[in-house]
Amino acid sequence: MSATAKETAGERAGDERILQTSALRRPLARPELGSTVGALAVFVFFACAADGFLRASSLSTILYASSTIGIMAVPVALLMIGGEFDLSAGVLVTSSALISSMSSYQMTANTWVGVGVSLLVTLAIGAFNGFMLTRTKLPSFIITLGTFLMLTGMNLGFTKLIDGTVSTKTIGDMEGFPSARAVFASTLTIRGVDFKVTILWWLGLVALASWILLRTRTGNWIFAVGGNEDAARAVGVPVAKTKIGLYMGVAFGAWISGQHLLFSFDAVQSGEGVGNELIYIIAAVIGGCLITGGYGSAIGSAVGALLFGMTSKGIVFAEWNPDWFKFFLGAMLLLATLLNAWVKKRAEVNK
Repeated sequence: MSATAKETAGERAGDERILQTSALRRPLARPELGSTVGALAVFVFFACAADGFLRASSLSTILYASSTIGIMAVPVALLMIGGEFDLSAGVLVTSSALISSMSSYQMTANTWVGVGVSLLVTLAIGAFNGFMLTRTKLPSFIITLGTFLMLTGMNLGFTKLIDGTVSTKTIGDMEGFPSARAVFASTLTIRGVDFKVTILWWLGLVALASWILLRTRTGNWIFAVGGNEDAARAVGVPVAKTKIGLYMGVAFGAWISGQHLLFSFDAVQSGEGVGNELIYIIAAVIGGCLITGGYGSAIGSAVGALLFGMTSKGIVFAEWNPDWFKFFLGAMLLLATLLNAWVKKRAEVNK
């Protein structure tokens, strides 16, 4: 073998060793590592502490509770990776449901008309958030806090103005209601166990968001914008369009959650949703997203939502005082934030 051939073989062997080392370190650099370990620990803990935790019906309840949070946690996670967050996400869910209900009832139309009107208006609100953010350069905290307050007042004001009460009229007897309920609020029975259709919506959004982040140019833009907005703009990333799109993604998640809320109960209370925006952000942070942006994953948000569901329902199954729930939630948030920062630092060191 010639000297050149030996050098080439040595280089290849070196490359292979680097690849092998990277393959071993790669799982340690995943944003969802900390939340996954935490989820396994919480699962084992409640499996031992609560007698009924491992029943199929209990697991179905946990998955449903997780899905109602996870549907919103996924787009909120993408928004946080892009370096922003949305304080109006919770009340936007209620706004979406109210718009759908009142549009259907006032137009005396098929409920699908209300669903369509709700989708358009909800996406417009998301686009408004993104547009105001990119044009005014104000912090997302200020922009979305303003939207939060406006939507809270509009939800109550318009509901009282149109329906005369704080809740909408029932639309359960209107045309199209059964088919809309089948899409947004039906129950699937598998081997005698009931599962809500929101679980499928949740998993579908996780798969779609993961594909966008990891397999598309848009995903690269999201990470770039969240990591360093000025540098991203300098290399041609459409920063404004990316952020507007992310806010519209949050609005789309709110639309799905709002329709589920409406078609589960036939009517909607105008004051619902306040405070839920913090739960969505907490689920995303527990799942590996950093407040500073540029880091996180859709799968991590799903694990964060699952952790939330297991904790909230596990306390009930263990027959503990539910007043302690927020204590555990706060502790998980703090530990997850510290662990995520440590994992990110280790990943940067091992690059």
